[in-house]
Amino acid sequence: MPPDPVKGHAAIIGFGLMGCDIAAIFLAGGWRVTAVEPARAAWPARLDRVALSLSQLGAAPARVEALDLVAALEDVGFADADVVVEAVPERLDLKRQVFAALDRLVPPGVPVASNASGFRITDIAGDCATRERMANLHFFLPAHLVPGVEVVKGEHTADAACERLAAIMESLGRVAIRVARDVPGFLANRIQHAMVREAFNAIDEGLASPEDVDKAVRFTFGMRIMGAGPILQKELAGLETQLAAQATIYPSLCNRAEPGPTITRLVAEGKLGAKTGEGFWQWTPESTAAAREKYERMLLAALELLRREP
Repeated sequence: MPPDPVKGHAAIIGFGLMGCDIAAIFLAGGWRVTAVEPARAAWPARLDRVALSLSQLGAAPARVEALDLVAALEDVGFADADVVVEAVPERLDLKRQVFAALDRLVPPGVPVASNASGFRITDIAGDCATRERMANLHFFLPAHLVPGVEVVKGEHTADAACERLAAIMESLGRVAIRVARDVPGFLANRIQHAMVREAFNAIDEGLASPEDVDKAVRFTFGMRIMGAGPILQKELAGLETQLAAQATIYPSLCNRAEPGPTITRLVAEGKLGAKTGEGFWQWTPESTAAAREKYERMLLAALELLRREP
């Protein structure tokens, strides 16, 4: 039996954890992928990550054979690329440098996207001659297990570029979230950070421990959100109930414009969480691996439930 036809060619610029998982999404969907990773010594570990992500997606690990790793942009071979996704580290100067090169190297009409989580595509691609085909394509870690992907229109982005990126994502089984304006945090992170600000403020004020804050989110509205988003939930419950709750609760919510004292102190002390061995909790390599494994297992279970939706 002949092999299945390749559905497209994706170029992934930057091959850290996010780049690996984005590559896995395309590979699982039958695409060919070329990824740029200058550090050749890191290639074996990166390939292992892609193989793991493919297995979690239920795809054959052998799909990793459709991945070409190169060390430089000039080695990609953009002539037959259908989409380019930049996933280099979160530094504006670096992203602008990469986009300036892609502006020259990628044939006209091919959409070029950034996976930036904090920087606007308007600022990344503002000086590019072909900036109308450039948008933000914002994945969420772990990218292969979180189905939502934001497609953010920059100030110079053409509608057609966003629609093309959204169509590609949907063809790969992703949920495309169209964001009409290029604002800091886009859409999901703005909503998420509003919640996280209140969560950290609860700790700052001694209202609850970190453990109980997490329990409150996971075992109450966190479960409901997977079944229905916040707007649909309130529509089903009755908007008058929500209006009354807003009038009662909003005046006492945290609305500070800067990070709170607890997280500021922890970061100043170098207590960054699992990566440094201490944050709100103490961490070892073993406990970190166990927590990540449990987290991904829960995401896989949630993803399976979402796939059963009609």
